[in-house]
Amino acid sequence: MAKLNESYEAMVVFSLKNEEEEMRKLIEKFKGVIERHGSLTEEVNEWGKRKLAYPINYEAEGYYVLYSFTSAPDFPAELNRRLNLSDGVLRALVTTVTAK
Repeated sequence: MAKLNESYEAMVVFSLKNEEEEMRKLIEKFKGVIERHGSLTEEVNEWGKRKLAYPINYEAEGYYVLYSFTSAPDFPAELNRRLNLSDGVLRALVTTVTAK
């Protein structure tokens, strides 16, 4: 039988080209999307501005944010799609968290 809810993490790298206010709106937007389709297991963990390993769209730095959440198994693919289509998001990766 499939699990109803599983644990996931979404690491998102936001662009620093836009103003800080626009980036904050995006962070809150995706927090809201996750809360509508699941539940955050922790507060949103903002790692802040960090140097990228290689330039992405001619940017050498990005703003890293980690979302930890539980949801139905079909939601992470939709979240990943929305993240990758959004302007202001350089990279995003949604992974399953396995129990230890």
